Amino acid sequence: MAKYGPFGVNKGFRSIARIDDMPGAGQVVVEGNYAYISHMRPPEGTTILDISDRKNPRIVCQLEVPPNIHSHKVRVHGDLMLVNYEKFRFYDGPEKSRGGLKLFDISDKSNPREIAFVDAGEWGYHRFTFDGRYCYGSPEPEGYVGNIMGILDLKDPEKPEYTALWWVPGQWVGGGEEPLPEGRRVRCHHPLRLGDRLYSGWWHHGWYIHDISDLSKPKPIVHIDWSPPFVCPTHTAMPLPYEIKGRKILIVNDEEVSDRLAPTPNAFLWVVDATVETNPVPIATYRARKDDQPYDPKFWYGCHQPQEQIYGEQTQFAVTWFGGGLRMIDISDPWSVEELGYYIPEPGKGYEATQSNDVFQDVDGLYYLVDRNGGFDILEWVG
Repeated sequence: MAKYGPFGVNKGFRSIARIDDMPGAGQVVVEGNYAYISHMRPPEGTTILDISDRKNPRIVCQLEVPPNIHSHKVRVHGDLMLVNYEKFRFYDGPEKSRGGLKLFDISDKSNPREIAFVDAGEWGYHRFTFDGRYCYGSPEPEGYVGNIMGILDLKDPEKPEYTALWWVPGQWVGGGEEPLPEGRRVRCHHPLRLGDRLYSGWWHHGWYIHDISDLSKPKPIVHIDWSPPFVCPTHTAMPLPYEIKGRKILIVNDEEVSDRLAPTPNAFLWVVDATVETNPVPIATYRARKDDQPYDPKFWYGCHQPQEQIYGEQTQFAVTWFGGGLRMIDISDPWSVEELGYYIPEPGKGYEATQSNDVFQDVDGLYYLVDRNGGFDILEWVG
């Protein structure tokens, strides 16, 4: 294993609490005095933590999933919790997976009650965002190759209905379309909404901006694809709801994965000027380290994702960097990204390496960090 360490180092963060033996997780969401953590491997599904005492998080409930299901994403709004059901690719048993989106009533946090399931075929849902009414996600329904973009109306959470489905021509092979030569490398990762626009990463097919002024008919405004020549797929295209120095800015990041086009470089983050949305222009990049080593399948180092919570006109953002832990960056000068600090936790219990996967910033400015191998941190940025 490439030794990228050191681990257990910190610059600018203060530890509030840590749970060493929290199972590996894909996402953490905080609402009020509860944190919701979705896990990477069955049988762990979703953990609900009482964090009213931030220094002493307490497990309230843990949901389990079948051995062939991967349920690593969660979103919450009020008493409604959404989790994904996706095919667990390491399952080698006889049962066929059935993926989708599962909805729970969590008015009783100790006993979530399933109220609906949106079927999405064998592969299921990968990721999604949720604004309390609409869910913007990436299902892979029967007949499609690779995740597509789906907008679900949850006005009646017990009877979810698709407002729209959108895909790249060639994905709907079940409808007679000629298959794309790239296969599942063309797929939606997850959309983010800002006003009447959706911004979504599409893996090795780049990223899109869609006009959703008519939610039933998403219309692509622009498609940018830089893979190739760059080697890693696009994970997130996140718009900022304010201008910086008179420019409309997107934070776009590629993801460090095994599905890459070359051993180097590690995945990194882009700053894009989208002032003219039909012609977005990359204006800066950020990499947590400059001396890239060849990709090691046992230890991912590069970028995973930025925080997706934005408060006011902030220009500091936390970004998870797998083996590089949590990085704090400043884009107040969007042409020159500055690294302000980092927190690289010790590896999860029983593992040799850190693999920081997701971060959530709450309204009080605290950061919640999960690792895909194991471990959970509550942090404060002190600079």
